[in-house]
Amino acid sequence: MNRRDFVRNSGMAATAFSIVPGTVFGKTFGHTAPSDKLNIAGVGIGGMGRNNLRNMSSENIVALCDVDWDYAAKTFNDYPNATKFKDWRAMFDKMGDSIDAVMVATPDHTHAGVTAHAITLGKHVYTQKPLTHSVYESRLLNALAKKYGVATQMGNQGNSFTDIRRVCEWIWSGAIGEVTEVHAWTDRPIWPQGLQRPAEKMSVPKTLDWDLFLGPAKYRPYHSAYTPWNWRGWWDFGTGALGDMACHVLDPVFWALNLKYPSKVEASSTLVNIDSPPHAEIVKYTFPARKNMPDVGMPEVEVTWYDGGLLPSRPIELSDGAILGKDSGGGLLFVGTKGKIMTSYYGMQPTLLPESKMADFVEPEPVLRRIPGSESGPWSGAHERDWIRACKEPADSRVQPGANFDYAGPFNEMVVMGVLAVRLHSLHRTLEWDGENMQFTNISDSDKIKVVTKDDFEVVDGDPRFNREFAEMNAKEMANEWINHTYRDGWELPKMP
Repeated sequence: MNRRDFVRNSGMAATAFSIVPGTVFGKTFGHTAPSDKLNIAGVGIGGMGRNNLRNMSSENIVALCDVDWDYAAKTFNDYPNATKFKDWRAMFDKMGDSIDAVMVATPDHTHAGVTAHAITLGKHVYTQKPLTHSVYESRLLNALAKKYGVATQMGNQGNSFTDIRRVCEWIWSGAIGEVTEVHAWTDRPIWPQGLQRPAEKMSVPKTLDWDLFLGPAKYRPYHSAYTPWNWRGWWDFGTGALGDMACHVLDPVFWALNLKYPSKVEASSTLVNIDSPPHAEIVKYTFPARKNMPDVGMPEVEVTWYDGGLLPSRPIELSDGAILGKDSGGGLLFVGTKGKIMTSYYGMQPTLLPESKMADFVEPEPVLRRIPGSESGPWSGAHERDWIRACKEPADSRVQPGANFDYAGPFNEMVVMGVLAVRLHSLHRTLEWDGENMQFTNISDSDKIKVVTKDDFEVVDGDPRFNREFAEMNAKEMANEWINHTYRDGWELPKMP
């Protein structure tokens, strides 16, 4: 089966493949001894993927795939016996019968393709955050994971840390009453954003396969501004600061407040252009009331996101000179009817406000499973090891990792839907969201958005000259495209189960 047929016939291929590893059948239908090692393939290994693989190195790293072999060279050297690939489709064709699990740490726009096809081949998957580039892709991965019974984990490693569990337990015990608003922030982006597409022509480096990097995205000429690091700052490849960090920072919020689909979203930002996310943005989600818990209610709640150095109003309970969130990188502020909780990012270092309240605070009894080895923090490798543990357990009795796709799918949908609110904010309205059907309900067929296509500035004879150009687009058509992307031929996703 060639690569093109593999992609086009993926729905049939999932059931038609007769050559599959016995260990896959074991992990789907029976028990695999914890002492047995998984055969793991890594896709996207030059950056964060190298760290993920290091935390999986107790297993057999049998295949490595990256479109840029220069950027990936260090990881290739880490595992000299692993077979090397540039195209993950070729890797699945050649080694599909000897891989048990796949780690995916490619740019955002290619997460869904690699992950979805791996799942249909019965592979367990660990996929970096954000889980996907679009809402539909998140829904698809969740559905496929349920159908094929594989172990899944999104790479938001703070989810396995002890402090996020403490935050949940504090809120569920009613420590601050009913939470009615949350503020979340990050110092990102730390990469360039607000960029215009470069006009300069460049030759593609010999070690990079540019067409494979583009994958499902529309073709554009190569430029060094796109890869290997800056891709987060381009809409076609990344999701900006919100997509990058919200899967970390908002994780305690989504979990502790039992959230799913927001009902409304509104956004404001610095200048948004057709190619690149803004320098800074604010996104406010409204979530409807949820089922009350035994010790606390779950009323409607507003969750507001800030990035690019923007911060919420400083709480009056915070002492002068104290850093909001305890860490300049980001944090959380839960506002309840009986008090407030502040954390740094990942939900770490939680404290009641004012902090003097901690002197008499009695922590509630733990109700959530603690992940072995997570005590040393999010970088301990516990997140990856917990996924490995789940891969080796029978599907019908598996203890799911915390960021499995049944949780991470809806969570990521919320994150990338907020990205769309930023791109649609020239509609000048609060957008109403139908999560079940993945659509905005108050955008009409005739609504238009104005998107900046060019933004030049020069000084002539001491006077500023501005040249800002716009494209007018149908808002509903663009929203639908951003919710469910059109893929290039040869990169299609499996069908929704």
